Amino acid sequence: MKILHILDHSLPLHSGYVFRTLGILRAQRALGWETVHLTSPKQTEHTIEVNRSDVLIDEVDGWRFHRTPKLPDLLAKLPGAGEIAGMIATYRRLQSVIDECCPDILHAHSPVLNALPTLLAGRRRNLPVVYEIRAFWEDAAVDLGATTEGSLRFKATHGLETYAVKHADAVMTICGGLKDDLVSRGVDSGHVTLIPNAVDIELFPVLEGVDEKLRDELGLKGARVLGFAGSFYSYEGLDLLIESLPRILDFEPATKVLLVGGGPMEASLRAKATALGLESRIIFTGRVPHDQVARYYSLMDMLVFPRRSIRLTELVTPLKPLESMAQGIVCIASDVGGHKELIRDGETGYLFAADDPTALASCVRKAFEAEAQWPEMRRAGRTFVEKERNWNASIANYQPVYEALLNTRGAR
Repeated sequence: MKILHILDHSLPLHSGYVFRTLGILRAQRALGWETVHLTSPKQTEHTIEVNRSDVLIDEVDGWRFHRTPKLPDLLAKLPGAGEIAGMIATYRRLQSVIDECCPDILHAHSPVLNALPTLLAGRRRNLPVVYEIRAFWEDAAVDLGATTEGSLRFKATHGLETYAVKHADAVMTICGGLKDDLVSRGVDSGHVTLIPNAVDIELFPVLEGVDEKLRDELGLKGARVLGFAGSFYSYEGLDLLIESLPRILDFEPATKVLLVGGGPMEASLRAKATALGLESRIIFTGRVPHDQVARYYSLMDMLVFPRRSIRLTELVTPLKPLESMAQGIVCIASDVGGHKELIRDGETGYLFAADDPTALASCVRKAFEAEAQWPEMRRAGRTFVEKERNWNASIANYQPVYEALLNTRGAR
């Protein structure tokens, strides 16, 4: 069986989207399936140091990616026109990759800008189309400030998403929140299969010991470290973590915050730290190579995920808490829907009321006071990931859907 995956972006870029993709591809190949990979023009909108815009086929870390050429900068930035041009470019490139690779199934991953050209190609080539939704495009646009909930653009995008779901041969979602939202739109529950977020257990072993050299370099010796690793988007709520720090210092004066990564909110987070006089208490490392992240995790007493409550975070489950539990790190998270699907409060981690820095600080205090219970919590978290959230278990859900599509292909 050969599956052509149509992706927004991929390696060498690093994001939760990329790491989920790699988990899927590794597990599918372990089952003996052949995978082919095409990225949209979004891949080439990043800096030339990270990505090359003049290649149609890219080899990265042993993976082969077919690329869609970059759109002209002026066209790419035009609202509406840029999206349409991107879909046309993806469709044209998809046609040539189908000719070259002869896939059995087309598997488009969100956003809907990938689904629509894939649906057209599938109908014209008599190929079954799977659409996998990791988040709704309209919700991501709200968080980035590109639109507002209930706006004309929001409603139009919502409509396109619903159209794509109803016309795909099969639909996948990463969590129950997304599936429930689709069912509320009139989509048959049986048409949607859950492929839960998961981790590769072998790539995320339980951490043993502390990287003493790195701890000394970062000035964390003797500190109680609250950490975060990932992209600094508004919805992650890292400003709330900074706001909660003075309250935390009242009961745990040795506390420091270690923020690993970067993103759109980095400048404002640094400014907030300065305004609150917390520069010496908050360490911004910038982005680090993915294979070095475990060194930073080893320094953290707890990982904190203070996501704000918006549609995106209520519906979508993140990967980072699973990575935290797999490595035996205690995690504290806001009680948004995406976190509640992953964390059992007091058993595999701690939950606090979203959007409330006082509640965050209280939760940290409760966790420190219950430190004697952490070894059991770490074991429970690791067991949950091993049994329920590993990629082998998750990817098994693809097989019956793929086989059913192939069996009905002749009748299409």
